[in-house]
Amino acid sequence: MTEKRLEIVFRDEHFVAVNKPAGLLVHRSDLDRHETQFALQLVRDQMGCHVYPAHRLDRPTSGVLLFALSPEAARRAGEAFESDVVRKTYLTVVRGGTEEEALIDYPLQELPERFQAKSKNVNLEAKEAVTAFRRLATVELPFAVGKFPTARYSLLKVRPRSGRRHQIRRHLKHVFHPIIGDTTYGEGRHNRLFRNELGCSRMLLHAAELSFSHPWSGDTVTISAPLEGEFAKIIQLFGWRDSLRTPSS
Repeated sequence: MTEKRLEIVFRDEHFVAVNKPAGLLVHRSDLDRHETQFALQLVRDQMGCHVYPAHRLDRPTSGVLLFALSPEAARRAGEAFESDVVRKTYLTVVRGGTEEEALIDYPLQELPERFQAKSKNVNLEAKEAVTAFRRLATVELPFAVGKFPTARYSLLKVRPRSGRRHQIRRHLKHVFHPIIGDTTYGEGRHNRLFRNELGCSRMLLHAAELSFSHPWSGDTVTISAPLEGEFAKIIQLFGWRDSLRTPSS
């Protein structure tokens, strides 16, 4: 099998960041014991040296994925992510017309990696979790879903202020605006509409930007990853390209 080559969006002597495609695992996992390609392995082979994941990114999520080039860089990056001083910005498409801006402050249970959404485990402790979002655009499609003659969707810019597993996905489900294409927390009817009518089968969640204070220089590093593939086609189809050019906030 020919190995993929990942787009490198940032590199210096301590770190390298790639634009991870949707569907690619970061590293070997019990989630899929038959998978043979992982971002860790691909970046290692491209760089010709050992690399160390600085954070996690769900398999169906695309976007900025940061690796450290040494154990010391991994340690310092890990401390930054653990203390929540790294600013992460995501783009996502959700069901319904959302508020213009909102802050979701809703504690979440910590989940094990091999998590099943329908499993019930009352022994997991809920911890503080906060997510902010801003609506960039909306669209109304002439497709009947359930009892409604049309279907509305919103493009959001999302910033998690804590780092719980599946936080954005779980928070948006909690406020009844699940992410399109999310087979764990989403809604099957809307996922099928996008798959069958619009040719989009991936989860529409993209890690668009990562910003942090460089552990050595102290400079603010901002890394961006462009939308690609099915997500980019949806943006074009809905006429949302100009909405992505709005000033960052």
